[in-house]
Amino acid sequence: MKLSESFRLALKNIVASKVRTLLTMLGIIIGVTAVIVIVGLGNGMEKYMTDSFSDMGTNLLTVMIPGRGSSRSVSVDQMYTIVAENPEYFDQLSPTVSMSGTVKIGTETADSTSVTGVSEDYFNMAGYAVASGRGLEYVDVAGRKNVCVIGSYLAQTYYSGSAVGQTIKVGANKLTIVGVMAQEADEMESGGTDDCIYLPYSTAARLSGTGTISSYSISVINEDAISESKAALESALYQIFEDDDAYMVTSMAELLDTMTSMINVLIIVLALIAAISLVVGGIGIMNIMLVSVTERTKEIGIRKALGAKERSIMQQFVIEAATTSTLGGLLGIAFGYLLSGIATLVIASLLEVDMAVTPTFGSILLAVGVSVAIGVVFGYLPAKKAARLNPIDALRYD
Repeated sequence: MKLSESFRLALKNIVASKVRTLLTMLGIIIGVTAVIVIVGLGNGMEKYMTDSFSDMGTNLLTVMIPGRGSSRSVSVDQMYTIVAENPEYFDQLSPTVSMSGTVKIGTETADSTSVTGVSEDYFNMAGYAVASGRGLEYVDVAGRKNVCVIGSYLAQTYYSGSAVGQTIKVGANKLTIVGVMAQEADEMESGGTDDCIYLPYSTAARLSGTGTISSYSISVINEDAISESKAALESALYQIFEDDDAYMVTSMAELLDTMTSMINVLIIVLALIAAISLVVGGIGIMNIMLVSVTERTKEIGIRKALGAKERSIMQQFVIEAATTSTLGGLLGIAFGYLLSGIATLVIASLLEVDMAVTPTFGSILLAVGVSVAIGVVFGYLPAKKAARLNPIDALRYD
């Protein structure tokens, strides 16, 4: 018997028992749906994490110098020297100083605004753009000038888009606005990426009374060689402090890799748990095929009496089991995409997070392949039983 004939006969038998077939496929449908949604959720979480870390700069190394266990310290000039002496690893450097204090615009107060002192190179390092006015310049840093660049949220909310040349107060200190950042986030909100103030780090250190600057951001030449760059920086700092506890170098790219690996492990475990229902579905298919062999015993006896070979009988039942399983897999894929879309809407509305549950083409191929394999594997035993029936006994069966 040709494969096409076996397939047509399989479809005919499936259609003849619609409800029974649907119930048989239920385990496959649920398993495939669950796997696709879980894999899609993992992809969405990974993309969301990547975008979030990219906003913080995956090409940056962050250096914190608490100085624990060491009487030594490192100056800004020494940090610039380290960068200059390792041009194969490092590109630019910016000391960073976080300021505390109430931000006031006239009589109004901005409670969630972040205030950070940086160098003139920071905007280029972080990938920020200036929409109006200018950015920070070397003369601002060298002269410790009371100037700043503000985020677009502050400019639109408090200055109606005309902030350049106006003043803003941080604590008791009045700063002149020389530039406004281009909008970074899709939606501007209080406490978000666009609710910020950047001023020269030298000015921030003076106004906040900070002594030695203990935080730095360094951009690397090659993001793919971030581990080597981090090792080179740690080696240079160790030569100064001779104490590992005196400094801490953090790589956003390495943190992202760690988080991604943890998410992938979690998704694999959840997908394997969901795949248990595929095994249950396979057992259901085997059970229904055994019932089908019993019901069609006389049919098998007639076919064997007419000269059908064991191989043809086995082929017929294996194809029928595989077809049933494959149809269940296709329905599972359809439901998986539907639930993925619903999950995306639920996450956006309840958690207010822009994360899409996105199944991959690879997960679809895997789902179809597993469905077919389950049909073949669990359909083999009933097919073998059907093929080995004695034609005389089969014809006598009532």
